[in-house]
Amino acid sequence: MADKSFLTWPFFEDRHRQFAAEIGAWAEETLTPLIDHHDIDASCRAIVTALGEGGFLDAAAPTEAGDRHDVRTLCIARETLGYQSGLADFAFAMQGLGSGPVVVAGSEEQKAKWLPGVAAGTTIPAFALSEEDAGSDVAAMATTATADGNDHVRLDGSKTWISNGGIADWYVVFARSGEAPGARGLSAYVVEAGTPGFEIAERIDVIAPHPLATLRFDGCRVPIANRIGGGGDGFKVAMGTLDIFRSTVGAAALGLARRALDEGLERSRSRMMFGAPLADLQLTQAGLADMATGVDAAALLIYRAAWTKDQGAPRVTREASMAKMFATETAQQVIDRAVQMFGGLGVKSGVKVEELYREIRALRIYEGATEVQKVVIAREMLKAAESVDAAKA
Repeated sequence: MADKSFLTWPFFEDRHRQFAAEIGAWAEETLTPLIDHHDIDASCRAIVTALGEGGFLDAAAPTEAGDRHDVRTLCIARETLGYQSGLADFAFAMQGLGSGPVVVAGSEEQKAKWLPGVAAGTTIPAFALSEEDAGSDVAAMATTATADGNDHVRLDGSKTWISNGGIADWYVVFARSGEAPGARGLSAYVVEAGTPGFEIAERIDVIAPHPLATLRFDGCRVPIANRIGGGGDGFKVAMGTLDIFRSTVGAAALGLARRALDEGLERSRSRMMFGAPLADLQLTQAGLADMATGVDAAALLIYRAAWTKDQGAPRVTREASMAKMFATETAQQVIDRAVQMFGGLGVKSGVKVEELYREIRALRIYEGATEVQKVVIAREMLKAAESVDAAKA
């Protein structure tokens, strides 16, 4: 059972503790029969349906005032689901990230049209930002949106590494609309699956399978009414969405790390080595201490960033980048130590720590690789220092 003592920290309110108890009990009772690693698409659909029926997706896609949509709640959900299943975390996260631009910048009409199905678990969205040569460098985006009559745009180009690609009912697609050079000339559009000129060009297989695809647009006509925000607002919409969800990537990694710590702790107590439990060896004890310390440090960074955002900070770029970077890197180390404690069994297919080892690797890359987070953190520090200097001048 995952440690929940962190919920006593001052970052949380009673409503967060109640949510953690509800989704924790639900995940333990519900998830295992829904997951078939030989049919990832069907598993994701089943998980999304179950999350909707359980009432948990109002945290990912709020449709009414009072819905449980704050970053702390999102982080608790991802940590809890990640502890049980990386695929379950993915399914929940993409309901939030996919619909995030509509939540952040959509009109009331767009919210009423697109969000209820996401919250109910009856429709699946996707966030289509990355391209072959434009991942972390969003300004290098090449997909174009050109005017086609007075009320449509034409999309041409491709997107890749798109989560939920191939199973989503609608996609938020970012394209170069030309209002200004670079990142200031991008816009975001909702494109429904099946729209003429839009196709799934390729399904992509990765070490921890989940629905992932390359999308192609060839003269795809989209109503201008499907644009989220104004023309040229695409970068702002994307960054506003990622500013919320970047901390939650760290929370997913934290869930994986907590599970690895628990698996390693149990294994060290039960595995005999030289006539005594593995846990009696000082090297094992040192490893467990490092694992536990890393988990707590990651949790502090994650929930600091989440709390700061929930207190009304317009941006938490530095805090979220620190949380995402440290939590994912630490989780990789914690999981690796757990695999070592299992010995040869740790790399056997079907053993939980082997699954965790595959699950964690992508989290160090997506939504900004570790190296990019370091650049972001440094730039935020330099920007702050320049502001102090300017104020003194």
